[in-house]
Amino acid sequence: MGKHSLQRESRLPNSVKGALVAGAFATGAFPAIQAGAAPIDIPGIGTFDTPLSDQDAAAVNTQVKAFTTGATNPETNQFGGGLGVGGGAQLPGIAPPQFGLPGFMQQQNQGPANIALEAAKTKVGAQYSWGASGPYNFDCSGLVQWAYKQAGVDLPRTSFEQSHVGQPVAFENLAPGDIVVTNGGGHVGIYAGDGKLLNAVQSGTPVSYTNLRSDQVVTARRIV
Repeated sequence: MGKHSLQRESRLPNSVKGALVAGAFATGAFPAIQAGAAPIDIPGIGTFDTPLSDQDAAAVNTQVKAFTTGATNPETNQFGGGLGVGGGAQLPGIAPPQFGLPGFMQQQNQGPANIALEAAKTKVGAQYSWGASGPYNFDCSGLVQWAYKQAGVDLPRTSFEQSHVGQPVAFENLAPGDIVVTNGGGHVGIYAGDGKLLNAVQSGTPVSYTNLRSDQVVTARRIV
């Protein structure tokens, strides 16, 4: 096996070379080189003498091979993909990529009411359209139905039907995400807290927050 220096030509990007080598040096894994040291082989970059024992060098070589071939750890179900994504094994100092979901989809640990409210908030400013249930235009019950669908709850379509779902809630006990029916049963929205109703108001008015008074409420319902 030939010995090479870091100046060896390689098809790997310089950023990858630096990550592989610098990550190991940052932890002190490669102290000053001594005569008769064991070799470390980094594919596509070169082979380097180190002061490690043969056993330790073999362990590092195994880690390097797993990283560069995209091995996946079946116990942790870590993403594979080699140098492009981050393999199942990690070189010291090189962190794996982090993935996340935006907005209300990150709130799976919360109840359906909170998830529905967060979903409805993303539609503030959407235009009112009678009979529409999203995803771009809504009427009042269409917005409520769409928001709760994002939480995995299927609600009926009209405000009258929605006035019978879940459990009744007194006005003074309203919590964010509760369904609130007003206007004699002809209008519905989602309680947003602080005396505000998030709703598709009427033609010409986009989805927005409006003030809510106790004398407006026909019934309030809680989905649990």
